[in-house]
Amino acid sequence: MLEVQNITKSYSKNWTALSRVEFAMEKGEFAFLVGSSGAGKSTLLSLIIMEERPDAGKIIAAGFNSNSIAKDDIPKLRRKIGVVFQDFRLLREMTASENIAFALKVTGQPRKYIKKRVLELLAMVGLTHKSSSYPHELSGGEKQRIAVARALANNPLLLLADEPTGNLDPRATDELLELFFEINSQGTAVLMATHDTALIDQVPKRVLELENGVLVGDRAAGVMS
Repeated sequence: MLEVQNITKSYSKNWTALSRVEFAMEKGEFAFLVGSSGAGKSTLLSLIIMEERPDAGKIIAAGFNSNSIAKDDIPKLRRKIGVVFQDFRLLREMTASENIAFALKVTGQPRKYIKKRVLELLAMVGLTHKSSSYPHELSGGEKQRIAVARALANNPLLLLADEPTGNLDPRATDELLELFFEINSQGTAVLMATHDTALIDQVPKRVLELENGVLVGDRAAGVMS
């Protein structure tokens, strides 16, 4: 489902963001991607969604090869990989339901299906009562759950989460983590980037560890602290 094959990514002679990183994830797997700020986590995620291309090696994600994917196929890849960001990236002028619906409209889904799917997703993240609220009317945890719902709109095979708990309080963090586990239990693979070692200690999940752009650890279930 996801194969990262010996990839290297450099931005200058003095800055190699990733060096010979290699791992694979199976369908329905959950893994934490850990490392300090600047370790290469965000770069790796951007390569997986093929926002950028590796200088060496290749990535095969949801059946698409980074070395041969056509420009017209990028939107197809993005429908199979959902992304959740630390800063939410909700559209301020749209309500919660409209933010979710937007991800479906751009793929040309029928209006009737969009309405049904948005209601399903709002119920999944426990925010049906916030459907008409704008982002500025939502708490940080609520914004992030709406962002998760939007990322799931097109039933992706893989959900990438880039430091999704970085702006949340402990309670909202726990609630979001439970949501990710629920999503994973339904068959969606989850790769969650974080530098919060206490978060990882809570659950026995696979841990991929980056340090200065190098994959230095791949543990089936590791305690970090």
